[in-house]
Amino acid sequence: ERFGNTMSLKWFHIVFISLSVVLSLWFGIWGLFNEQIALGLVSLGASAGLVLYGNYFRAKIRKLGV
Repeated sequence: ERFGNTMSLKWFHIVFISLSVVLSLWFGIWGLFNEQIALGLVSLGASAGLVLYGNYFRAKIRKLGV
């Protein structure tokens, strides 16, 4: 392996999506509690979309056997 013990692109993608979900959830909850209802709802919707995408990505990776 050329780069030693680096994180694979697959795992980087999964970690990045997971951190994005946590950040958008936090931002959505913050928005709802600070009278930024539209911003909070958009952030929570983005979080739900990221969860769906993460599940799609994991299923596709398993199907490909990567």
